[in-house]
Amino acid sequence: MRGRQVVSLLAAGLTVACSASNSATGDRAADREAPIASRPPAAARSVSAATAGTTGIGDPYFPGDGNGGYDVTRYALALAYDPRSKHLGGSATIDAKATQELSQFNLDLHGFTVSAVTVNGRPAQFERHGDELTIFADLRDGAVFKVAVAYAGTPDPVQNSSNLGSYGFIPTADGAFVTCEPNGAKTWFPSNDHPSDKATFDFTLTVPEGVTAIANGELAGTPQTKDGKTTFVWRESNPMTTYLATMTTGKFKVRTGDSPGGIPVYAATDPRFSNTLNTLYDQSARITDYWTTVFGPYPFKSTGGVVDDFAAGYALENQTKPIYGGFEPDEGIIAHELAHQWFGNSLSINRWKDLWLNEGFATYAEWLWSEHRGNGTAQQSFEDAYASATDEIWKYPPGVTRPHDLFNASVYVRGGMALHALRTEIGDTKFFPLLKKWTADHRYGNVTTEQFIDLAEKISGEQLDDLFDAWLFKPAKPASVR
Repeated sequence: MRGRQVVSLLAAGLTVACSASNSATGDRAADREAPIASRPPAAARSVSAATAGTTGIGDPYFPGDGNGGYDVTRYALALAYDPRSKHLGGSATIDAKATQELSQFNLDLHGFTVSAVTVNGRPAQFERHGDELTIFADLRDGAVFKVAVAYAGTPDPVQNSSNLGSYGFIPTADGAFVTCEPNGAKTWFPSNDHPSDKATFDFTLTVPEGVTAIANGELAGTPQTKDGKTTFVWRESNPMTTYLATMTTGKFKVRTGDSPGGIPVYAATDPRFSNTLNTLYDQSARITDYWTTVFGPYPFKSTGGVVDDFAAGYALENQTKPIYGGFEPDEGIIAHELAHQWFGNSLSINRWKDLWLNEGFATYAEWLWSEHRGNGTAQQSFEDAYASATDEIWKYPPGVTRPHDLFNASVYVRGGMALHALRTEIGDTKFFPLLKKWTADHRYGNVTTEQFIDLAEKISGEQLDDLFDAWLFKPAKPASVR
Protein backbone atom coordinates (compact mmCIF):
# COMPACT_ATOMS: atom_id res chain seq x y z
CA MET A 1 0.00 0.00 0.00
CA ARG A 2 1.02 3.54 -0.63
CA GLY A 3 -0.79 5.74 1.90
CA ARG A 4 -1.36 9.41 2.48
CA GLN A 5 1.64 9.92 4.76
CA VAL A 6 4.01 8.28 2.31
CA VAL A 7 2.62 10.33 -0.58
CA SER A 8 3.26 13.47 1.47
CA LEU A 9 6.86 12.34 1.96
CA LEU A 10 7.18 11.95 -1.78
CA ALA A 11 5.90 15.48 -2.25
CA ALA A 12 8.68 16.63 0.05
CA GLY A 13 11.26 14.92 -2.14
CA LEU A 14 11.57 11.45 -0.61
CA THR A 15 11.15 8.40 -2.88
CA VAL A 16 9.59 5.69 -0.70
CA ALA A 17 7.71 4.01 -0.67
CA CYS A 18 -26.60 -10.92 -8.56
CA SER A 19 -28.67 -13.26 -9.58
CA ALA A 20 -26.98 -14.98 -6.73
CA SER A 21 -27.91 -18.03 -4.72
CA ASN A 22 -29.16 -17.37 -1.20
CA SER A 23 -28.04 -20.72 0.16
CA ALA A 24 -25.59 -23.51 -0.40
CA THR A 25 -25.96 -27.26 -0.17
CA GLY A 26 -23.18 -29.12 1.63
CA ASP A 27 -21.92 -32.39 0.19
CA ARG A 28 -22.50 -35.71 1.88
CA ALA A 29 -18.86 -36.20 2.83
CA ALA A 30 -18.87 -32.92 4.71
CA ASP A 31 -22.12 -33.94 6.43
CA ARG A 32 -20.50 -37.12 7.68
CA GLU A 33 -17.44 -35.31 8.98
CA ALA A 34 -19.29 -32.47 10.68
CA PRO A 35 -22.68 -33.55 12.04
CA ILE A 36 -24.87 -30.77 13.42
CA ALA A 37 -27.13 -31.35 16.36
CA SER A 38 -30.45 -29.57 16.82
CA ARG A 39 -30.03 -26.72 19.26
CA PRO A 40 -32.19 -25.19 21.95
CA PRO A 41 -33.27 -21.55 21.78
CA ALA A 42 -30.51 -19.02 22.45
CA ALA A 43 -31.82 -18.14 25.88
CA ALA A 44 -31.55 -21.76 26.97
CA ARG A 45 -27.99 -22.34 25.82
CA SER A 46 -25.01 -22.73 28.09
CA VAL A 47 -21.89 -22.56 25.94
CA SER A 48 -18.57 -23.87 27.19
CA ALA A 49 -15.70 -21.46 26.62
CA ALA A 50 -13.67 -24.44 25.47
CA THR A 51 -16.05 -25.08 22.56
CA ALA A 52 -16.83 -21.51 21.51
CA GLY A 53 -14.59 -20.09 18.81
CA THR A 54 -13.08 -16.83 19.99
CA THR A 55 -14.30 -13.50 18.64
CA GLY A 56 -10.72 -12.48 17.79
CA ILE A 57 -7.94 -14.42 16.11
CA GLY A 58 -5.38 -13.52 18.77
CA ASP A 59 -3.63 -10.44 17.37
CA PRO A 60 -2.97 -8.41 20.54
CA TYR A 61 -2.95 -5.06 18.70
CA PHE A 62 -6.21 -5.78 16.85
CA PRO A 63 -8.12 -8.02 19.27
CA GLY A 64 -11.45 -7.73 17.47
CA ASP A 65 -10.14 -8.77 14.04
CA GLY A 66 -10.55 -12.31 12.78
CA ASN A 67 -11.93 -15.23 14.75
CA GLY A 68 -10.66 -18.38 16.41
CA GLY A 69 -11.56 -22.06 16.20
CA TYR A 70 -11.37 -22.67 12.46
CA ASP A 71 -9.29 -22.13 9.34
CA VAL A 72 -10.84 -21.03 6.03
CA THR A 73 -9.71 -22.76 2.84
CA ARG A 74 -12.04 -21.17 0.25
CA TYR A 75 -14.52 -18.33 -0.22
CA ALA A 76 -17.14 -18.49 -2.97
CA LEU A 77 -18.86 -15.10 -3.29
CA ALA A 78 -21.98 -14.88 -5.47
CA LEU A 79 -22.96 -11.21 -5.33
CA ALA A 80 -25.01 -8.72 -7.30
CA TYR A 81 -24.37 -4.99 -7.09
CA ASP A 82 -26.45 -2.11 -8.46
CA PRO A 83 -24.52 1.18 -8.54
CA ARG A 84 -27.72 3.24 -8.75
CA SER A 85 -29.31 1.91 -5.59
CA LYS A 86 -25.98 0.95 -3.97
CA HIS A 87 -27.55 -2.38 -3.09
CA LEU A 88 -25.29 -5.40 -2.62
CA GLY A 89 -26.76 -8.84 -2.08
CA GLY A 90 -26.20 -12.53 -2.56
CA SER A 91 -24.35 -15.23 -0.70
CA ALA A 92 -20.95 -16.13 0.69
CA THR A 93 -20.09 -19.81 0.90
CA ILE A 94 -17.08 -20.60 3.05
CA ASP A 95 -15.16 -23.88 3.20
CA ALA A 96 -13.30 -24.29 6.47
CA LYS A 97 -11.78 -26.75 8.92
CA ALA A 98 -12.39 -26.70 12.66
CA THR A 99 -9.19 -26.33 14.68
CA GLN A 100 -10.94 -27.24 17.93
CA GLU A 101 -14.23 -28.74 19.04
CA LEU A 102 -16.86 -26.10 18.32
CA SER A 103 -20.36 -25.38 19.53
CA GLN A 104 -20.30 -21.93 17.89
CA PHE A 105 -18.01 -19.80 15.77
CA ASN A 106 -17.91 -16.24 14.46
CA LEU A 107 -17.54 -14.48 11.14
CA ASP A 108 -16.71 -10.79 10.75
CA LEU A 109 -19.47 -8.83 9.01
CA HIS A 110 -20.24 -5.12 9.20
CA GLY A 111 -23.82 -4.09 8.44
CA PHE A 112 -26.21 -5.91 6.07
CA THR A 113 -29.25 -8.00 6.88
CA VAL A 114 -28.52 -11.70 7.15
CA SER A 115 -31.54 -13.69 5.96
CA ALA A 116 -30.26 -17.25 6.32
CA VAL A 117 -27.27 -19.31 7.38
CA THR A 118 -26.61 -22.96 6.64
CA VAL A 119 -23.84 -25.28 7.80
CA ASN A 120 -23.30 -28.26 5.52
CA GLY A 121 -26.62 -27.46 3.87
CA ARG A 122 -28.67 -27.46 7.06
CA PRO A 123 -30.21 -24.31 8.56
CA ALA A 124 -28.18 -22.96 11.46
CA GLN A 125 -29.12 -20.51 14.18
CA PHE A 126 -27.18 -17.26 14.28
CA GLU A 127 -26.91 -14.00 16.20
CA ARG A 128 -25.53 -10.54 15.43
CA HIS A 129 -23.51 -8.43 17.86
CA GLY A 130 -21.79 -5.44 16.31
CA ASP A 131 -19.48 -6.71 13.59
CA GLU A 132 -19.69 -10.32 14.81
CA LEU A 133 -21.93 -12.91 13.18
CA THR A 134 -22.15 -15.84 15.60
CA ILE A 135 -23.20 -19.19 14.12
CA PHE A 136 -24.27 -22.14 16.26
CA ALA A 137 -23.20 -25.59 15.08
CA ASP A 138 -21.62 -28.59 16.78
CA LEU A 139 -18.39 -29.46 14.97
CA ARG A 140 -15.65 -31.89 15.92
CA ASP A 141 -12.01 -30.83 16.08
CA GLY A 142 -10.62 -31.34 12.58
CA ALA A 143 -14.05 -31.44 10.91
CA VAL A 144 -14.26 -30.01 7.39
CA PHE A 145 -17.42 -27.94 6.98
CA LYS A 146 -19.20 -25.52 4.64
CA VAL A 147 -21.09 -22.45 5.86
CA ALA A 148 -23.28 -20.33 3.58
CA VAL A 149 -24.54 -16.87 4.51
CA ALA A 150 -27.29 -15.09 2.54
CA TYR A 151 -27.21 -11.34 3.11
CA ALA A 152 -28.08 -8.00 1.52
CA GLY A 153 -27.95 -4.27 2.14
CA THR A 154 -26.00 -1.10 1.47
CA PRO A 155 -22.24 -1.38 2.11
CA ASP A 156 -20.91 0.90 4.82
CA PRO A 157 -17.14 1.46 4.37
CA VAL A 158 -14.72 2.40 7.11
CA GLN A 159 -14.50 6.19 7.15
CA ASN A 160 -12.31 8.86 8.74
CA SER A 161 -9.40 6.48 9.32
CA SER A 162 -6.39 8.40 10.63
CA ASN A 163 -4.18 6.87 7.94
CA LEU A 164 -6.40 6.12 4.99
CA GLY A 165 -9.58 8.17 5.08
CA SER A 166 -12.06 5.62 3.69
CA TYR A 167 -11.52 1.96 2.87
CA GLY A 168 -13.52 -1.22 2.37
CA PHE A 169 -16.41 -1.33 -0.10
CA ILE A 170 -16.81 2.29 -1.23
CA PRO A 171 -19.76 3.05 -3.56
CA THR A 172 -18.91 5.37 -6.47
CA ALA A 173 -20.99 7.08 -9.15
CA ASP A 174 -20.61 4.22 -11.62
CA GLY A 175 -19.78 1.28 -9.35
CA ALA A 176 -17.56 0.65 -6.35
CA PHE A 177 -13.92 1.14 -5.32
CA VAL A 178 -12.95 -1.81 -3.11
CA THR A 179 -9.72 -1.67 -1.10
CA CYS A 180 -9.80 -3.41 2.27
CA GLU A 181 -6.49 -3.12 4.12
CA PRO A 182 -6.35 -3.59 7.04
CA ASN A 183 -9.78 -4.90 8.05
CA GLY A 184 -12.34 -3.72 5.49
CA ALA A 185 -13.29 -7.08 3.98
CA LYS A 186 -16.08 -7.32 6.53
CA THR A 187 -17.73 -4.31 4.86
CA TRP A 188 -18.80 -6.52 1.93
CA PHE A 189 -18.57 -10.21 2.82
CA PRO A 190 -18.55 -12.38 5.99
CA SER A 191 -15.06 -13.65 6.63
CA ASN A 192 -12.24 -14.44 8.99
CA ASP A 193 -10.92 -10.93 8.45
CA HIS A 194 -7.26 -11.19 9.40
CA PRO A 195 -4.16 -11.79 7.23
CA SER A 196 -3.14 -14.92 9.15
CA ASP A 197 -6.02 -16.92 7.62
CA LYS A 198 -5.53 -17.16 3.84
CA ALA A 199 -7.85 -18.90 1.39
CA THR A 200 -8.63 -19.24 -2.30
CA PHE A 201 -11.48 -17.17 -3.77
CA ASP A 202 -14.18 -17.65 -6.40
CA PHE A 203 -16.20 -14.58 -7.40
CA THR A 204 -19.49 -14.62 -9.33
CA LEU A 205 -20.34 -10.93 -9.74
CA THR A 206 -23.47 -9.61 -11.41
CA VAL A 207 -23.76 -5.93 -12.41
CA PRO A 208 -25.86 -3.88 -14.84
CA GLU A 209 -25.01 -4.34 -18.50
CA GLY A 210 -22.23 -1.93 -19.51
CA VAL A 211 -20.57 -2.08 -16.07
CA THR A 212 -17.35 -4.08 -15.61
CA ALA A 213 -16.74 -6.12 -12.47
CA ILE A 214 -13.07 -6.70 -11.65
CA ALA A 215 -11.85 -9.16 -9.03
CA ASN A 216 -8.67 -11.03 -8.17
CA GLY A 217 -7.23 -13.81 -10.26
CA GLU A 218 -8.36 -14.64 -13.76
CA LEU A 219 -11.65 -14.58 -15.64
CA ALA A 220 -13.27 -18.00 -15.96
CA GLY A 221 -14.77 -17.68 -19.42
CA THR A 222 -16.49 -14.82 -21.19
CA PRO A 223 -18.83 -12.61 -19.12
CA GLN A 224 -22.47 -13.50 -19.78
CA THR A 225 -25.22 -10.90 -20.31
CA LYS A 226 -28.92 -11.62 -19.82
CA ASP A 227 -31.92 -9.39 -19.08
CA GLY A 228 -29.78 -6.28 -18.81
CA LYS A 229 -27.28 -7.76 -16.38
CA THR A 230 -23.77 -9.11 -16.91
CA THR A 231 -22.12 -11.77 -14.76
CA PHE A 232 -18.34 -11.97 -14.40
CA VAL A 233 -16.71 -15.06 -12.91
CA TRP A 234 -13.21 -14.61 -11.46
CA ARG A 235 -11.05 -17.20 -9.71
CA GLU A 236 -8.00 -16.66 -7.50
CA SER A 237 -6.61 -20.17 -7.06
CA ASN A 238 -3.68 -19.13 -4.88
CA PRO A 239 -4.18 -18.37 -1.18
CA MET A 240 -5.06 -14.75 -0.44
CA THR A 241 -5.68 -12.68 2.66
CA THR A 242 -9.13 -11.13 2.98
CA TYR A 243 -7.87 -7.53 2.85
CA LEU A 244 -6.52 -8.14 -0.67
CA ALA A 245 -9.88 -9.23 -2.08
CA THR A 246 -11.69 -6.80 -4.39
CA MET A 247 -14.81 -6.50 -6.52
CA THR A 248 -14.16 -3.10 -8.02
CA THR A 249 -16.88 -2.16 -10.51
CA GLY A 250 -17.59 0.67 -12.93
CA LYS A 251 -16.95 1.88 -16.46
CA PHE A 252 -13.49 0.70 -17.51
CA LYS A 253 -11.31 0.45 -20.57
CA VAL A 254 -9.43 -2.84 -20.48
CA ARG A 255 -6.27 -4.12 -22.14
CA THR A 256 -5.04 -7.71 -21.83
CA GLY A 257 -2.07 -9.66 -23.15
CA ASP A 258 1.22 -11.13 -21.95
CA SER A 259 4.39 -9.57 -20.58
CA PRO A 260 7.62 -10.09 -22.55
CA GLY A 261 8.37 -12.82 -19.99
CA GLY A 262 5.08 -14.58 -20.70
CA ILE A 263 3.02 -13.51 -17.67
CA PRO A 264 -0.64 -12.65 -18.48
CA VAL A 265 -1.41 -8.95 -17.93
CA TYR A 266 -4.78 -7.31 -17.17
CA ALA A 267 -4.87 -3.50 -17.06
CA ALA A 268 -8.00 -1.38 -16.64
CA THR A 269 -8.63 2.35 -16.31
CA ASP A 270 -11.65 4.52 -15.73
CA PRO A 271 -12.40 6.51 -18.92
CA ARG A 272 -11.09 9.65 -17.21
CA PHE A 273 -7.65 7.97 -17.14
CA SER A 274 -7.85 6.24 -20.52
CA ASN A 275 -4.69 8.02 -21.67
CA THR A 276 -2.71 6.07 -19.07
CA LEU A 277 -4.00 2.59 -19.97
CA ASN A 278 -1.12 1.64 -22.25
CA THR A 279 1.46 3.05 -19.85
CA LEU A 280 -0.08 1.13 -16.95
CA TYR A 281 -0.09 -2.05 -19.03
CA ASP A 282 3.48 -1.68 -20.31
CA GLN A 283 5.02 -0.67 -17.00
CA SER A 284 3.19 -3.36 -15.03
CA ALA A 285 4.42 -5.99 -17.50
CA ARG A 286 8.01 -4.75 -17.56
CA ILE A 287 8.29 -4.28 -13.79
CA THR A 288 6.77 -7.67 -13.00
CA ASP A 289 9.25 -9.34 -15.33
CA TYR A 290 12.15 -7.53 -13.70
CA TRP A 291 11.08 -8.42 -10.18
CA THR A 292 11.19 -12.12 -11.14
CA THR A 293 14.95 -11.70 -11.61
CA VAL A 294 15.35 -10.06 -8.20
CA PHE A 295 12.75 -11.76 -5.98
CA GLY A 296 12.27 -15.12 -7.71
CA PRO A 297 9.44 -16.57 -9.82
CA TYR A 298 6.22 -14.57 -9.97
CA PRO A 299 3.88 -16.23 -7.44
CA PHE A 300 0.57 -15.73 -9.29
CA LYS A 301 -0.99 -16.45 -12.68
CA SER A 302 -1.43 -12.86 -13.85
CA THR A 303 -0.32 -9.31 -13.14
CA GLY A 304 -1.57 -5.83 -14.00
CA GLY A 305 -3.36 -2.94 -12.36
CA VAL A 306 -6.50 -0.82 -12.15
CA VAL A 307 -6.89 2.98 -12.09
CA ASP A 308 -10.30 4.07 -10.84
CA ASP A 309 -11.87 7.52 -10.70
CA PHE A 310 -12.08 7.71 -6.93
CA ALA A 311 -9.77 10.13 -5.12
CA ALA A 312 -8.64 7.69 -2.44
CA GLY A 313 -5.22 9.24 -2.02
CA TYR A 314 -3.56 5.83 -1.91
CA ALA A 315 -2.84 2.67 -3.87
CA LEU A 316 -3.36 -0.89 -2.65
CA GLU A 317 -1.69 -4.09 -3.79
CA ASN A 318 -4.87 -6.13 -4.35
CA GLN A 319 -3.62 -9.59 -5.28
CA THR A 320 -2.86 -9.81 -9.04
CA LYS A 321 -4.44 -6.35 -9.58
CA PRO A 322 -3.05 -3.38 -7.65
CA ILE A 323 -5.50 -0.50 -7.64
CA TYR A 324 -4.67 3.20 -7.86
CA GLY A 325 -7.24 5.57 -6.40
CA GLY A 326 -7.84 8.56 -8.62
CA PHE A 327 -4.34 9.26 -9.96
CA GLU A 328 -1.95 8.16 -12.68
CA PRO A 329 0.72 6.05 -10.97
CA ASP A 330 4.37 6.66 -11.77
CA GLU A 331 6.95 3.90 -12.14
CA GLY A 332 7.96 4.05 -8.49
CA ILE A 333 4.44 3.46 -7.20
CA ILE A 334 3.84 0.64 -9.70
CA ALA A 335 7.16 -0.93 -8.66
CA HIS A 336 6.06 -0.65 -5.01
CA GLU A 337 2.67 -2.29 -5.51
CA LEU A 338 4.01 -5.07 -7.73
CA ALA A 339 6.77 -5.86 -5.24
CA HIS A 340 3.95 -6.47 -2.77
CA GLN A 341 2.85 -9.43 -4.88
CA TRP A 342 5.84 -11.17 -3.30
CA PHE A 343 6.08 -9.23 -0.01
CA GLY A 344 2.63 -9.04 1.55
CA ASN A 345 0.62 -11.14 -0.90
CA SER A 346 2.51 -14.39 -1.43
CA LEU A 347 4.32 -13.91 1.88
CA SER A 348 1.69 -12.51 4.26
CA ILE A 349 2.27 -11.28 7.78
CA ASN A 350 1.03 -13.40 10.65
CA ARG A 351 0.38 -10.40 12.91
CA TRP A 352 0.07 -6.69 12.14
CA LYS A 353 3.15 -5.92 14.25
CA ASP A 354 5.25 -7.22 11.34
CA LEU A 355 3.80 -4.82 8.75
CA TRP A 356 7.29 -3.55 7.90
CA LEU A 357 7.84 -6.93 6.17
CA ASN A 358 5.30 -5.69 3.62
CA GLU A 359 5.90 -1.96 3.42
CA GLY A 360 9.61 -1.77 4.16
CA PHE A 361 10.30 -4.36 1.47
CA ALA A 362 8.06 -2.61 -1.08
CA THR A 363 9.70 0.74 -0.30
CA TYR A 364 13.15 -0.75 -0.76
CA ALA A 365 11.91 -2.23 -4.04
CA GLU A 366 11.27 1.34 -5.24
CA TRP A 367 14.91 2.15 -4.52
CA LEU A 368 16.03 -0.99 -6.35
CA TRP A 369 13.88 -0.03 -9.35
CA SER A 370 15.42 3.44 -9.38
CA GLU A 371 18.85 1.83 -9.26
CA HIS A 372 17.91 -0.52 -12.12
CA ARG A 373 16.67 2.40 -14.23
CA GLY A 374 19.78 4.48 -13.64
CA ASN A 375 17.90 7.15 -11.71
CA GLY A 376 19.95 6.96 -8.53
CA THR A 377 21.38 4.12 -6.49
CA ALA A 378 19.72 2.58 -3.46
CA GLN A 379 22.55 4.11 -1.42
CA GLN A 380 21.58 7.56 -2.69
CA SER A 381 17.93 6.90 -1.87
CA PHE A 382 18.98 5.76 1.60
CA GLU A 383 21.07 8.90 2.15
CA ASP A 384 18.24 11.15 0.97
CA ALA A 385 15.84 9.43 3.33
CA TYR A 386 18.30 9.50 6.22
CA ALA A 387 18.87 13.24 5.81
CA SER A 388 15.27 14.25 5.09
CA ALA A 389 13.17 11.96 7.24
CA THR A 390 11.27 13.57 10.09
CA ASP A 391 12.18 12.97 13.70
CA GLU A 392 9.03 10.90 14.12
CA ILE A 393 10.41 7.84 12.35
CA TRP A 394 13.29 7.76 14.83
CA LYS A 395 10.87 7.93 17.75
CA TYR A 396 8.65 5.14 16.40
CA PRO A 397 10.69 2.22 15.06
CA PRO A 398 8.98 0.10 12.39
CA GLY A 399 9.06 -3.13 14.40
CA VAL A 400 6.82 -1.61 17.10
CA THR A 401 3.13 -1.45 16.23
CA ARG A 402 1.09 1.74 16.41
CA PRO A 403 -2.48 0.39 16.07
CA HIS A 404 -4.05 3.83 15.57
CA ASP A 405 -1.34 4.89 13.13
CA LEU A 406 -0.62 1.56 11.48
CA PHE A 407 0.69 2.89 8.16
CA ASN A 408 3.10 5.42 9.63
CA ALA A 409 6.13 6.64 7.73
CA SER A 410 8.56 4.63 9.85
CA VAL A 411 7.07 1.35 8.63
CA TYR A 412 7.79 2.41 5.06
CA VAL A 413 10.94 4.55 5.13
CA ARG A 414 12.81 3.19 8.12
CA GLY A 415 11.74 -0.32 7.13
CA GLY A 416 13.33 0.21 3.72
CA MET A 417 16.42 1.71 5.35
CA ALA A 418 16.75 -1.38 7.55
CA LEU A 419 16.99 -3.54 4.45
CA HIS A 420 19.64 -1.30 2.94
CA ALA A 421 21.59 -1.44 6.19
CA LEU A 422 21.39 -5.22 6.01
CA ARG A 423 22.51 -5.23 2.37
CA THR A 424 25.47 -3.02 3.25
CA GLU A 425 26.41 -5.26 6.16
CA ILE A 426 26.28 -8.66 4.42
CA GLY A 427 26.99 -7.65 0.79
CA ASP A 428 25.10 -8.17 -2.45
CA THR A 429 26.34 -11.75 -2.90
CA LYS A 430 24.37 -12.75 0.20
CA PHE A 431 21.60 -10.13 0.29
CA PHE A 432 19.96 -10.92 -3.06
CA PRO A 433 20.06 -14.72 -2.58
CA LEU A 434 18.50 -14.04 0.83
CA LEU A 435 15.54 -12.30 -0.84
CA LYS A 436 14.99 -15.20 -3.23
CA LYS A 437 15.23 -17.82 -0.50
CA TRP A 438 12.87 -15.80 1.71
CA THR A 439 10.20 -15.72 -1.00
CA ALA A 440 10.76 -19.38 -1.95
CA ASP A 441 10.72 -20.79 1.58
CA HIS A 442 7.47 -19.06 2.54
CA ARG A 443 5.62 -18.95 -0.80
CA TYR A 444 1.85 -18.59 -0.15
CA GLY A 445 2.43 -18.69 3.61
CA ASN A 446 2.62 -16.38 6.62
CA VAL A 447 5.80 -14.89 8.02
CA THR A 448 7.25 -13.10 11.05
CA THR A 449 10.15 -10.73 11.64
CA GLU A 450 11.89 -13.37 13.74
CA GLN A 451 11.87 -15.77 10.80
CA PHE A 452 13.46 -13.17 8.54
CA ILE A 453 16.18 -12.35 11.06
CA ASP A 454 16.93 -16.06 11.54
CA LEU A 455 17.26 -16.58 7.78
CA ALA A 456 19.44 -13.48 7.37
CA GLU A 457 21.79 -14.76 10.07
CA LYS A 458 21.86 -18.25 8.59
CA ILE A 459 22.71 -17.06 5.07
CA SER A 460 25.16 -14.38 6.15
CA GLY A 461 26.84 -16.41 8.86
CA GLU A 462 26.72 -13.29 11.03
CA GLN A 463 25.06 -12.38 14.30
CA LEU A 464 22.75 -9.49 13.35
CA ASP A 465 20.87 -8.66 16.56
CA ASP A 466 22.50 -5.26 16.94
CA LEU A 467 21.66 -4.24 13.36
CA PHE A 468 18.01 -5.24 13.55
CA ASP A 469 17.59 -3.84 17.08
CA ALA A 470 18.89 -0.46 15.92
CA TRP A 471 16.79 -0.23 12.78
CA LEU A 472 13.57 -2.02 13.79
CA PHE A 473 13.09 -1.76 17.53
CA LYS A 474 14.97 1.10 19.23
CA PRO A 475 13.44 4.62 19.39
CA ALA A 476 16.63 6.35 18.31
CA LYS A 477 18.36 7.32 15.08
CA PRO A 478 20.88 4.65 14.07
CA ALA A 479 24.23 5.51 12.57
CA SER A 480 24.20 5.94 8.80
CA VAL A 481 25.67 3.28 6.51
CA ARG A 482 27.93 3.50 3.45
